[in-house]
Amino acid sequence: MDRFDERILQELQADGRLSNVELSERIGLSPSATLRRVQELERQGVISGYRAILNSDKLGIGFIAYVTIGLSDHSQKSQRGFEQEVMMAQEVTECHNITGANEYLLRVETKDLTRYKRFHSEVLGEIPQVNTITTLVVMDTPKDTR
Repeated sequence: MDRFDERILQELQADGRLSNVELSERIGLSPSATLRRVQELERQGVISGYRAILNSDKLGIGFIAYVTIGLSDHSQKSQRGFEQEVMMAQEVTECHNITGANEYLLRVETKDLTRYKRFHSEVLGEIPQVNTITTLVVMDTPKDTR
């Protein structure tokens, strides 16, 4: 990784839809050299994919929360069981296995508080491995570079 690769990554993170010509102009390399570098970054897995950033408001998502989950059992079997249940829940947009007092951190997005309450009791509350649920409601998002 040199300064050109770092600039490529920076520019693509800001706008993954940049054309190769525009990207090459921004980083100061020829289009062919830029394309080779991008392809190599993809081949190495440094760039693992491209995605669209969705507007939550336009999709009717008015409630976002981070939820910590404590499991009643700390075995791999329990973790796998929990993860399988969470993978099926469309409200969960991120699931992270973490260290500390809890085992998981989830990002949950729903239409509103009423829908979250239903998700909390009917989905999370019904997963047998779950011991504790703590909800942290997002009030505002001044920075989000996901």
